Amino acid sequence: MGASPCAQLRDDDINPQHQPVTGDGHGPATEEVRGLIRLYRDGHVERLPAVASVPPASTPDLDVVCEELIVAGGLTARLYLLPKLQALPLLVYFHGGGFCVGSVAWRCYHEFAARLAARANCAVLSVDYRLAPEHPLPAAYEDGLGVLQWATHRASGELARWRHLCDFSRVFLAGDSAGAAIAYHAALKYDARSEAAAPLRGAILIQPFFGGAARTWSETNQPQSSKSALSLATSDCYWRMALPAGADRDHRWCNPLAAKLPAAEASRLPALLVCDSELDILRDRSREFCKAMSSAGVRVEQIDTFGFISILWYVFGVAVTILEPHAIGWVHVVGETGHLHF
Repeated sequence: MGASPCAQLRDDDINPQHQPVTGDGHGPATEEVRGLIRLYRDGHVERLPAVASVPPASTPDLDVVCEELIVAGGLTARLYLLPKLQALPLLVYFHGGGFCVGSVAWRCYHEFAARLAARANCAVLSVDYRLAPEHPLPAAYEDGLGVLQWATHRASGELARWRHLCDFSRVFLAGDSAGAAIAYHAALKYDARSEAAAPLRGAILIQPFFGGAARTWSETNQPQSSKSALSLATSDCYWRMALPAGADRDHRWCNPLAAKLPAAEASRLPALLVCDSELDILRDRSREFCKAMSSAGVRVEQIDTFGFISILWYVFGVAVTILEPHAIGWVHVVGETGHLHF
């Protein structure tokens, strides 16, 4: 496997000093992640075609069928299925991109979802969601919960024709970066008892994009690799665009550890598999999150991907390779038993 085209973005593709880039009739750009997105003074948003998009029929040479769907709230999703004789677990996946960019149609995410379905032996529902700054948080979190509710309730409706391929009693959430934060918040709010649905079996959080007002050691001291797409300046820029007016970086939509997790909410969380990287600037936040979840009684398994940087932009190449021995077995063991095996 080669590296994803997403992996070609660099630290210096951020314009943290807000140099005056002028859009036709929109005034200067006030925020910019160069090559991906510009926000202009008048509120106009320009997303740049930095990553190739592909149609759903364009799957790799795998025994995977991909179909594009319209799901909860009119959102676009792609369902990746294996023509197996038995129903497989369903993994609902949310892409990364700082809540501001990204798409299920990006080649890196499309190929990642297809390979994940083939290698993890599961069905994958890869989901688009409303993007900031047009739709600030909690819009993406609400979309994540809505899609999860839609999937669990449509097992006997719109998704019934796939029941022989999808086991809707074994549903997992997963995501990278901002998508991991969406998976966490959806799991936090999903109550299977009130939904009269099967409980969520687990959530896989790949380098979750969390923040906070105070800098961590890794944010201020971790050397920035030239291959990393998530610098501190990039992170700050995304949060400025994603958070609603008046919210600071210790708001619960940014910092899940700003307040103690209520026991009632902790009890709703499924088993968590959290993946971080030795070289990621958000590494310390991820590890603090795992400790807090464990202290709250949540079942957590943590994977350190030593030697790799930001899986956010290496999703199709690196992520599958390093997560395969962990996530694949994890999905099926937890899916069958509901328990972690360390």
